[in-house]
Amino acid sequence: MSTQRTVELPVTGMHCAQCALTIGKKLHTRSGITDAQVNFSNQTARVTFDSETVTTGQLEQCIVDAGFGVAAATAVFQVETMAGESDTRKIRGAAERCDGVISVQPDLAGGVVTVRYNPAVATSRSIGKALSGSGYVGRILSDNSEGEGSLEKALRKEQRLRIIRCSAAFAFSLPLMAGMLAGITVLPHHLIPFIALPVFVFVALPIYRAAFAALLTRTLTMDVMYALGISTAVVASLLDTLGVTGAHHFMLYDTAVMLAGFLTLGRFLEARARGRTGDSIRKLIGLQAATATIDDQGTLRTVPVELVVVGATVIVRPGDKIPVDGLVIDGESSVDESMVTGEPLPVVKKAGATVVGGTLNRSGVLRFTAQRVGSETMLASIIRMVREAQGSKPPLQRLADTAVAWFIPVVLAIALGTFVVWFVVLGAALPFALSVMIAVLVVACPCALGLASPTAVTVGIGRAAELGILVRNGEVLEKASRITTVVFDKTGTLTEGKLTIAGVRPVGTTGERLLGQIAAVEANSRHPIAEAIVAETAARGIAPAPCSAFTSIDGKGVRGMVDGKQVATGNRAMMVDEGVDIAVVSAFADDFEKRAMTVVFCAVDGKMLGCIGMADVVKADARRAIEVFGNMGIATVLLSGDSSRSVSAVAEQVGITSIRAEVLPQHKAEEVKRLQLAGEKVAFVGDGINDAPALAQADVGIAIGSGTDVAMESAEIVLVKSSPVDGATALQLGRAVYRKIRGNLFWAFVYNSVLIPLAAGLLYPVWHIVFKPELAGLAMAMSSVTVVTRSLLLRRFTPQNNPTVVT
Repeated sequence: MSTQRTVELPVTGMHCAQCALTIGKKLHTRSGITDAQVNFSNQTARVTFDSETVTTGQLEQCIVDAGFGVAAATAVFQVETMAGESDTRKIRGAAERCDGVISVQPDLAGGVVTVRYNPAVATSRSIGKALSGSGYVGRILSDNSEGEGSLEKALRKEQRLRIIRCSAAFAFSLPLMAGMLAGITVLPHHLIPFIALPVFVFVALPIYRAAFAALLTRTLTMDVMYALGISTAVVASLLDTLGVTGAHHFMLYDTAVMLAGFLTLGRFLEARARGRTGDSIRKLIGLQAATATIDDQGTLRTVPVELVVVGATVIVRPGDKIPVDGLVIDGESSVDESMVTGEPLPVVKKAGATVVGGTLNRSGVLRFTAQRVGSETMLASIIRMVREAQGSKPPLQRLADTAVAWFIPVVLAIALGTFVVWFVVLGAALPFALSVMIAVLVVACPCALGLASPTAVTVGIGRAAELGILVRNGEVLEKASRITTVVFDKTGTLTEGKLTIAGVRPVGTTGERLLGQIAAVEANSRHPIAEAIVAETAARGIAPAPCSAFTSIDGKGVRGMVDGKQVATGNRAMMVDEGVDIAVVSAFADDFEKRAMTVVFCAVDGKMLGCIGMADVVKADARRAIEVFGNMGIATVLLSGDSSRSVSAVAEQVGITSIRAEVLPQHKAEEVKRLQLAGEKVAFVGDGINDAPALAQADVGIAIGSGTDVAMESAEIVLVKSSPVDGATALQLGRAVYRKIRGNLFWAFVYNSVLIPLAAGLLYPVWHIVFKPELAGLAMAMSSVTVVTRSLLLRRFTPQNNPTVVT
């Protein structure tokens, strides 16, 4: 049994990209941790570790030792049936399998279980349900998820304190500066230190705390640089006040206080802008219904949605959210699925239709059977996939991380060098030299570099989810931006995948017997064609005979013993293998294929019994999808196991000129690889089990949402609406996100390249232009805000039907 666990810890106290790197380095020093992804953008640390080697408490302690906090919620459950160590192990295992649980501490003596969890992912009710599922009833005694343990609560509190600190800083420093400019003495010089120092300590305390914590871990962060800059101003002012420097009224108390205020204001603005990058995931979480109405043997009861079990009968009235995924058994209504699939038009649901949790019932009353509940619903899967993807890093971010790692030592060297040049070499006054050094220390900031990629990825993946496109990680978006060729599977991808029997041609028998023989063998297969044949024959009232000695031949067909005779059914290749002459039905088969039908032959004891034509309608938007790819400069290829004529007919309908027909499932991946070896960056779009190898081989695997679970697990992008046009939208979005990341990195590098020399006084000798420290602090803040704001523009991304340039 694997002992690997992955937890997502909500982290407090991160102010810059260097903070995320610091936490990541600290976690990686701990043995037993196999991976740690710290996301500054959404304030989380996703850690994969060996639960036998390291505990979650030790993970939290690593983060605390690095100078940060973990804002987990705590719930206490009473479990009266917990009697021994075996029970505690089962309870711990059951709770830890619940998404969002960080740690579990059973107390055998007290009969209680204390669970720490991420309130953004789990609830105490979902944890209680997990305990119930393991056979233990857990009654909630206490839950502080709405208290200060909540990450959002902690962040809101932190933002309020920042506003108060900014107000105090500016209330003190602005009147002094205004008075100085107007030539008015607002406060006597001897009183300024007694007022300035308490205000300074109050405003700058978070900066010093963070700097001290960083120094304890022997890490240089921006907090260390800020603390050094504002400390220089305050210490110089104190020395002047005590008469040590000999300078005349060289007091920078107002500068130090205002600088600390601007730094605090910058963090407030940055956190506010950064918080908007998670709007999409918050919207998805908000779609989840809180309660459900279930029919309990004729009695309607409203229960928390976490208590709905598979098989329960659920009732939804007009205006209600559908609480879980299920199958409609009674009623008819239109359902708004736009919040999950991105499809703007309501969908009519009646008996036999599926419904998705989180969607809105609009008109009638629906009664359905719950099929997927809790973490298994489509909405929960979408939320989980989006959260994981938003926490990932594309390769381009490695450049920024490398730059950030070297950034602070280089800037410290530049700041000290600037002071030496001005004060020692050029003989400038001490106040000027110190002021220039302070400006360099505070104007330089790697935050913009660190935010360049995570914010764009977070917003881009969230926008994709709103459009009904699920992206597995940030690296996929970068790869999607470079795709040059898209390879399509045919059945279920460019066609509806709902085959019907459109033509029957028996030889020496009746059509009913031909269908009965085919259905008897195909009933043992899970292939979509087989399922369609069995369903159609059943609808026609034909009961297939029992089949034995069943054998399936991948990509060709099936055979078995029916009524003591060997029946073989499949494509032309299958008939060749069986040594069956198909000449008697060849003309009819050719006609079926010309009409884009899939032909299924049937032979009994080596003699042709006839053939049938299976029709699969091309999707309404398939041709438009191919046109969009063409406008993007992307080549398209149709790859299928069907005959050349059938594949050519579909290709002609949708506008694809390059086809690969009669390709066996195991060879689909080889065809993709052949294109890659020719220098193409390939995306494969498919939906079936036999597409999984090709999806995995492609640079980007795109699965149709209505396809199999295996295909969706093998793919990196999932199209929830099953529309091929969304494949083009996904690649457009990849281009937009990648371009935004490159633009963010460019402006972050340009910002530091221009403002650091300016702060160092490069323009002072000629134009007497110099950056005041307080203005440098404001500029530093605005660099991060600019990068985040540029990323937020991705929320306006709209797919283009005819794009030449993606905006």
